[in-house]
Amino acid sequence: VPGLHHPPREVPWHDQELHRNPDRRVNPSSPANLSGLFKSPVTRSSWDLVTPVALVLLGVIGVAFIYSAQLSVLQARGAGTSWLRQDWFKQMVFLGAGGVVYYVVSQIDYRFWLRVAHWFYLICLVPLLIVLIPGISGEAATRWGAQRWIPLGPFSFQPSETAKIAVLLITASILMHSRIGTVRQSLGALAKLALAAGIPMVLILLQPDLKSAIVLPPMVFSMLYVSKLSPRFFLGALGAFLLLLGAVAWDTSRYVDYMRVNNKSFSRDKGAFEESTWVRLPLHDYQRNRILSFINPDEYDPNGIGWNQRQSLISVGSGGLAGKGWTEGTQAQLGYLPRSVAHNDFIFAVIAEEKGFLGSITVLGLFGVVLFNGIRIAGSARDRLGALIAIGVTALFTVHVFVNIAMTIGLVPITGIPLPLISYGGSFVLSCCMLQGLVQSVWRFRREFA
Repeated sequence: VPGLHHPPREVPWHDQELHRNPDRRVNPSSPANLSGLFKSPVTRSSWDLVTPVALVLLGVIGVAFIYSAQLSVLQARGAGTSWLRQDWFKQMVFLGAGGVVYYVVSQIDYRFWLRVAHWFYLICLVPLLIVLIPGISGEAATRWGAQRWIPLGPFSFQPSETAKIAVLLITASILMHSRIGTVRQSLGALAKLALAAGIPMVLILLQPDLKSAIVLPPMVFSMLYVSKLSPRFFLGALGAFLLLLGAVAWDTSRYVDYMRVNNKSFSRDKGAFEESTWVRLPLHDYQRNRILSFINPDEYDPNGIGWNQRQSLISVGSGGLAGKGWTEGTQAQLGYLPRSVAHNDFIFAVIAEEKGFLGSITVLGLFGVVLFNGIRIAGSARDRLGALIAIGVTALFTVHVFVNIAMTIGLVPITGIPLPLISYGGSFVLSCCMLQGLVQSVWRFRREFA
C-alpha cells in the first residue's frame, strides 16, 4: 500500500549470510584470524543475561545441598577437618573455574571452533585411551570398579566430559561440510558421523561408563534434525532403538534365569553371569541389576540392587510442600540414601526432601529457563553452525536433567547421570560451563552477518 512503511523481511538463518552480502562467501575452513577473536565491536557487545543468572543460581543451590548431603560425614570426621578438603568447597572452586571458562569461551567467535574441530576431537581422544591403561585410575578403579578418571594431584579428570564437547564440535563440522537431504544423499555424512561419534562411545563403554555414552546419541540426533535430514532416517533410527530394547529385554531375561537356576544373589554375585557365557550383550551385571530394580525392585533383592531408588523415592515423597528444612533431611543425614551418591547422582532427592515440592519446582524452573533460552538462541542464530551448536548443547542438557530427575523419582532405571551444575564433580562442571559458553557465543556473535 503506498505511503505505508513495510518492515524488512526476516531472512532465515540458513540464507542470512548470502542475503546480507551476496559477494561474500563464508569459508569455515579459512585460517583463523586469532587477532579478532576477542575484539568487542558493537555487534558483539550484547550479552544474554538470562542463562548466566540461572546457571549461577543453580550453582549456588548445588553448593548448599552438597554441604547438606555431606553434613553427617563432616560431623563424623570432627571439627578438625579442613574445609579445603570438603566437597562443598571443592565444588565452589570448580564453579569459579567454570565461570572463567564460560567467560573466555563466550568471548571467542563460535566459528573459530569449526576451524579447529578436528584437532580438538583428536586431542580429546588421547585421554580416552590413556584412562584405559590398567592402574591409571588408582584407588578410584578399585573402589568403583571402573577406569573413568585420571588423577591430577588432589583432583581427578574425567575424559568422557571433554569427549561430549568433542563430539558436539565434530558433528557440527561434518554437517557444515556435507550435503544433507534425503537419506541416500546423506549417506556419506551419516557414515562420517557414525565413525566420529562411535569411536568415543566405544572407548567410554570400555571404561565402563554407560551413563556418559548414552547422552551422545540424542545430541547427535537433534543436530541431524536441525539439518533437515529426511524423516525416513529418524523412523529407521526408531526401529533400531526398538530392536535394541528387545535385545536388552532378551539379555536381561537370560540373566534372571541364570541367577535363579544357580541360586545366585543379584547383589552379592555380580559378575557371575558375565563369566558364564559369551552369548550376551556387552553389559555388566550391575547394569542388568539396575534394569531389574526399575522393573520390580520388591522381587529382585530389594535390600540390594533396589535400595538406592527406594530410598530416593522415600526422600522425594517425604518432603511434602515445603520440605523438612535445609540440613534437616533424615534420609541423607542418617545414611539411608547412601552418602556416596547423595551429593551427586541423587542430589535432587536431597533437595526434594529438604525443600519439598516448592524447592523441586524452583530447580525445574531454573533448568527450564536454561533449556528454553537455548532453543531461543538457536532460533536467533544467523547461520547453520550457530543453530547446530545451540541445539546440540540444549539437547545434551535436556537429557541430563530429564534422566537424572526421572531416575530419582523412579521413572527410568538408575544410570548415574549427574544433574548439571548441582551434582558434585569438577570435570562435569567445567564441561557444562564450556558448553553454555558456546551457546553464549552464538548469541553474542549472531549479528556478525547483519
